[in-house]
Amino acid sequence: MAIINEKYLSAPLTLPIILVTLLMSTSACSNQSVVNTNEDLAEYKDAKTSDAHSSMSADKPEFSTEIIATFDEPWAMTALPKADNSPQKILVTQKTGELFIVDTTTGAKTAVTGVPAVAYGGQGGLGDVIIAPDFASTNNIYVSYVEAGEGADSGKFGAKVIKATLIGLDTSTPSLQAIMPIWEQSPKVKGQGHYSHRLLFSPDGQYLYVSSGERQEKTPAQDMSVNLGKIIRLNADGSIPADNPFSNDTNDIAKQFWTIGHRNILGMAFDDSGQLWAHEMGPRGGDEFNLIKKGKNYGWPLVSNGRNYSGVDIPDHDTQPEFEAPEITWTPVISPSSMSVYSAGTVDDFPEWQGNMLISGLSSKALIVVGISEDNTAAEHYRYDMDERIRSVLAVDGQVWTLEDGNDAQLLRLLPK
Repeated sequence: MAIINEKYLSAPLTLPIILVTLLMSTSACSNQSVVNTNEDLAEYKDAKTSDAHSSMSADKPEFSTEIIATFDEPWAMTALPKADNSPQKILVTQKTGELFIVDTTTGAKTAVTGVPAVAYGGQGGLGDVIIAPDFASTNNIYVSYVEAGEGADSGKFGAKVIKATLIGLDTSTPSLQAIMPIWEQSPKVKGQGHYSHRLLFSPDGQYLYVSSGERQEKTPAQDMSVNLGKIIRLNADGSIPADNPFSNDTNDIAKQFWTIGHRNILGMAFDDSGQLWAHEMGPRGGDEFNLIKKGKNYGWPLVSNGRNYSGVDIPDHDTQPEFEAPEITWTPVISPSSMSVYSAGTVDDFPEWQGNMLISGLSSKALIVVGISEDNTAAEHYRYDMDERIRSVLAVDGQVWTLEDGNDAQLLRLLPK
C-alpha cells in the first residue's frame, strides 16, 4: 500500500482522492511514444510499448573516445569560456565536495578551494555547476549542493544554490569567494534521494532555472506550499520574477514555481528556438522527455507511464489529459542523468547531431541522441552503448565530452570516426 505523508497535501487534494489515484491498477495504455531498446528493468515484461516516435537510424555517426582525466563520484561539468587557440577548460564537481578546473588538452586537474561543506550520502553531495551569464566580467558561478539541517531540522536534508566568485582561475590556487545564497529546498526532509538541483540560465541570461526533486515523497510535487517536485524560475540574484505563473498564489513560496508535478529532473536544456526541455526519471518504467511550458502541471504522482516499485500501477498520462504528457517515454528506463544540446562552433565533430539533445544514461549505460521536430514532436535518433554508467554529457563549440559515474570515472572526449 502506498504511504502518503499527509503534511505535504495541498488544499485542493484530499487523501482519499490521492490514495485511489495512486492505487488504480487498470489504467489504459498510454498513446505517447515509448522506446523499449535496452535491457534495464527487464523483469518489467508486461510494459505496453510503442515505437510511434522512435526513428533510430542505421547510418548513425560513430566515434572513438579519448581519456582526459579520472574522478571519484563526479556529478556535473560545465565549460569555461575559451580564448582563441587556448585549451578548453571544464569545471567538474564530485559528490564528495570537490570542485576541479580541468585542462582538456593536458588532463591536468586543479582543485578549487572554498567550496561549502556538503552533506554527502545517497544521491546527495556537491551537485551542479554553471557559469554566470556575465562570467567574462565577473567570474561568477552558480553551484548546487546538499545541506544538512540543524536544530529542528537535524537529520534532514535539502538542496541549496549559491552564487560565488571564482578567483585565481589561471593560478595553481583558485578559490570560491563572495559566496551568496540564492535558493534552497523547503522543507528539508529525511532521506537522501531525488534532490535534482540541476541549474540552467535562460538563453538571454536573465533567468535562473532550478529543478527541485520531490525527495522520494511523491505528494510534495502537487503541494503548492512546498518547493519540492517543481521547476523553479528566479532572477540571477535569487529574487522572484514578477511574471512567474503563480505570482498571485496565496502561498508565497509558490511564486518561485515555473512548473509543478515533477519527480526527479536531472537534465534541462533550451533548444535552438528558445524552448525549454527537461527529462525526468520515472519510477519502474516511464522515464520522460518533456517540453516545459509556463505554469503547467506534469502530473506526478497522479499519473506516470511507469508503475510503482511495488508493482502497483499508476494511471498513464492519457487517462488524465489535464496534465502535460511527455513527448517521449522510455520503458524500460534509460535513467537520464544530464542533457546538453549540440551546436557546431569553431569545430563541428558531429554535424548529424546539429540541434539535437544529447542525454547521458545511468542504468542504460548509454548516450542517447534525441531530435526535435518543428511541431515539437521528439524522437530518439541514435543510441550509443558506452559500457559504463554515464553521469554527464557536455557539448560545447562543436565538441562533446562525457563523464562516467562512480569511482575511477573517466572524462572522455568523443572523437568522430
